[in-house]
Amino acid sequence: MNKRFERIEYLIKPEGLQILQQSTVAVIGVGGVGGVAAEALARSGVGTLIIQDFDVVDITNINRQIIANDNTIGKVKVDVLANKLQEINPNIKVIKIANKYGQESKMTLFSHKIDFLIDAIDDIKAKYELICNCISHNINFISSMGAAKKLSPFNIIIDDIRKTSYDPIAKIIRKKLRDDKITSKVMVAYSKEKPQEIPNLGSYMPVTASFGLVCAHYCIMQLLQKGGIK
Repeated sequence: MNKRFERIEYLIKPEGLQILQQSTVAVIGVGGVGGVAAEALARSGVGTLIIQDFDVVDITNINRQIIANDNTIGKVKVDVLANKLQEINPNIKVIKIANKYGQESKMTLFSHKIDFLIDAIDDIKAKYELICNCISHNINFISSMGAAKKLSPFNIIIDDIRKTSYDPIAKIIRKKLRDDKITSKVMVAYSKEKPQEIPNLGSYMPVTASFGLVCAHYCIMQLLQKGGIK
């Protein structure tokens, strides 16, 4: 038994851990949601992580992002996160893409075999394009909706985007899907909590981290199910 992952191996059995170790998961956007999702996946034994983000760590990230502290301000987010993941598991393979998701970087991303993808992008245009690209490439994925302006981690659920409520990002994407006549199921993590009526995008780590953990859990369960583990 691998001592590093023995506690999860008790739950998912050796064959389940083997599935995770042989899987490649992409996490696009490694801020408050994506950073936590990536760490949870690394601690659960996922063998290869593709992490993509164009940004650097800013002091305003400290309240919620696991990669943010006084020593990492100004550093490239994917570099900081890759170091952290490899400290957790020296055997993990981390592929870094330090570019904004778009027409050029998607060629790099989709050149890899991806077993599952977690979308944690903030930009709605890029998020919608990523969702459409996952559908066209037949890649199983989950998309994180808005975590800002919310204070309760207990209202986060996973469902098809067409069943969401109280989420302005989901509302915009639902319309785009209708306009483009895309009928494929789009699974999302979203909160049923009504956003606070404040002018700025206030963020709270118990909420953003919970979004990340919910996405990581869904990813792991999908990988195990695909591998025949119930």
